[in-house]
Amino acid sequence: MKSIYITSVERFSGKTAAILALGRHLQADGFKVGYLKPLSLQPWRVAGRIADEDATFAKEVLGLAAKPWELSPVVITPEFLRERLRAPLTEGEGAEIDLMDEVLTAFEKASLGMDILLLEGGGSLREGHAVRLPTPEVARTLSSCVIVIVKYRSDIRLLDDALSALARMKDCMCGAIINRVPTEAAAFIHDLAVPYLEKRGVPIFGILPEVSRLAALTVGELVQVLDARVLTEGTDPQARVETLTVGAMTADTALHRFREQVNKAVITGGDRTDIQLAALETSTTCLILTGNLHPSPLIVRQAESLGVAVLLVRDNTMETVEAIERVFGKSRLGQEAKLIEFQELFEKHVDFERLYRVIGIETGESE
Repeated sequence: MKSIYITSVERFSGKTAAILALGRHLQADGFKVGYLKPLSLQPWRVAGRIADEDATFAKEVLGLAAKPWELSPVVITPEFLRERLRAPLTEGEGAEIDLMDEVLTAFEKASLGMDILLLEGGGSLREGHAVRLPTPEVARTLSSCVIVIVKYRSDIRLLDDALSALARMKDCMCGAIINRVPTEAAAFIHDLAVPYLEKRGVPIFGILPEVSRLAALTVGELVQVLDARVLTEGTDPQARVETLTVGAMTADTALHRFREQVNKAVITGGDRTDIQLAALETSTTCLILTGNLHPSPLIVRQAESLGVAVLLVRDNTMETVEAIERVFGKSRLGQEAKLIEFQELFEKHVDFERLYRVIGIETGESE
């Protein structure tokens, strides 16, 4: 049985999406595929039990029989963390529990009957130290081959992120997949970055182009995240928001900026009629009006005629932006259409033959 540990340098890099796409590909090749998320910082209540949101989704997508809480053995809740910090470090009554033992038990159970076990790492390589479950130590303990998902931010940051991952993971790291590469950066990545990283000992299994709609939120998701009131009738909850912008400038400046963005959400105060009108002149999916300030009826009518949703929230602009940023950019893939599209992208741009060879997977070994 092989185990592949997929982690990322930072949050919202497409790690969960990559695991699901790889899992489905392996299943299509005839392998029995399991899943485990050793450490979770995302408590998610399922059937009255604490589990992990990603583990719950992976169970559904990969068709696993295990319970969600069995696939996420260590979930850090605020209460659990405080209790653990108060416990003495030495052995004896009330001492810190060795969470690695719990991970090992879950690993053995999840491995039963499987050819390959996919392990999902945390949101970044920094996670886990506080509870003695850092990614490198977990990967080595489980003898896993680590694939790091590196999201493109800039030319130099891409190189630094990939090499810092290698420095942390050392011999456990089998390679990397570069995700969300914009068109203007593609030549640099292919011609310079990848050859350089390969020379430094970082095999690159795939380079996935940026597809903004895959990381988009829907209007319905924004309503849920913000606990917003919808002021427009006939709003499409599945309409996608691909970019965010804050309308805190003059109307002329706003109009220039708004023209450069498509399918956007504009966050502004309910009293900024000038900004709202500027947004409605351009490609806007929804207006998010903060401070519980109702807009002019004219704005609502015009938005309805254009099919633009108007959402009213109680929080101020900064609080609203922070709430959206906690989920925006995360490939939630809760919609089947998104999952299928990402799967097609993954199949097209990942070198599975090389990935299999490096990890030591042979097609036909599941038979």
